[in-house]
Amino acid sequence: MKFLFASDSFKGTLSSEETVSLLAKAAKEVFGEIEYSGVAVADGGEGTTDAVISAENGEKIYVDVHGPLMEQAKAYYGKFGENKAVLEMAAASGLPMVPEDKKNPLYTTSYGTGEMILDALNRGFTDISIAIGGSATNDGGMGCVRALGVRFLDQDGKELEGRGEDLEKVCTIDASGLDPRVKDAKITVMCDVTNPLCGKDGATYTFGAQKGATPEIQARLEEGMCNYRDIIKKQFGIDCDQIRGAGAAGGLGAALKVFLGGEMKSGIDTVLDLINFNDRLDGVDLVVTGEGRTDWQSCFGKVMQGVGERAKAKGVTAVGLSGGLGRGADQIFEHGIESLMTTVDSPMPLEEALERAEELYYLGAIRMFRFIKAGMEIAGR
Repeated sequence: MKFLFASDSFKGTLSSEETVSLLAKAAKEVFGEIEYSGVAVADGGEGTTDAVISAENGEKIYVDVHGPLMEQAKAYYGKFGENKAVLEMAAASGLPMVPEDKKNPLYTTSYGTGEMILDALNRGFTDISIAIGGSATNDGGMGCVRALGVRFLDQDGKELEGRGEDLEKVCTIDASGLDPRVKDAKITVMCDVTNPLCGKDGATYTFGAQKGATPEIQARLEEGMCNYRDIIKKQFGIDCDQIRGAGAAGGLGAALKVFLGGEMKSGIDTVLDLINFNDRLDGVDLVVTGEGRTDWQSCFGKVMQGVGERAKAKGVTAVGLSGGLGRGADQIFEHGIESLMTTVDSPMPLEEALERAEELYYLGAIRMFRFIKAGMEIAGR
């Protein structure tokens, strides 16, 4: 019997790699010597770069960038293969980088994300995948593409810095200075939200509050974003409200599509392709996946859905081991996951579950594998 262990991280407790080790230990305890492989997986959000580096024996490339408030910061992205790079915009422009008392998307910029892309181009990468979750910004991606040579000008012809407050000031966009290497690069944008740039479901009103925008600030940012949208439509003939995912990461999705020609793709599907997951399923009898909490949201671009669907397509049985189950968790059964078990074994405070995460995960894996073994014995009678 050959196993493949491919679980998401349990945020704040267990890494994807640690789940592989614990599953292997538990499987050996129940079945004796086993054949298995393990791979780190992420869904295009936090941990994507590390997962791809781990799975593909890649390396980290460190780069000096400007953070969301234009402070000096260190970020890294992943190199794998000869010309492939994977980036997380949150590494350079992420919300956790902004102190609580300074969270205000009027003043944050995605400039550092553009600096990471520029560094990748400088190093000769031509296949660049960018995960755009977790942003601190609502600048329409102006900061990012400004780092790559696009200029945003106000009514007096003065170049704007590319912060959220500049959206309302944009009168002209000069893309003539865009780094020409962009045209020869394949840019993949890992994005699982479908929000347009503007409107009640757009970047500002959907994500602005969590970045520190009060209702008054949201109204100002939305007015600016509509101005930005209209300038893009006038100059480039592209309506960003018709682009699925344009509102992701405070409008970064729009900028990557309009100026860099980025292709919007599901985060989990992109990651699974990057780590050659389909090939890893060859000869496998059972896939074990999981996540910190499984609920209805798990069916919308998350790790368990992606792994389950890939396994089902190749006729491989997949099961899940999760920290907890929430409303609609059973919907995951429609996506290739045959059974679910939890790591917690009794009612307990969240703090205790987090503190005992490793122990509970191992014991949960033991119970899961014993059930599987019992089923095999019944089938063999």
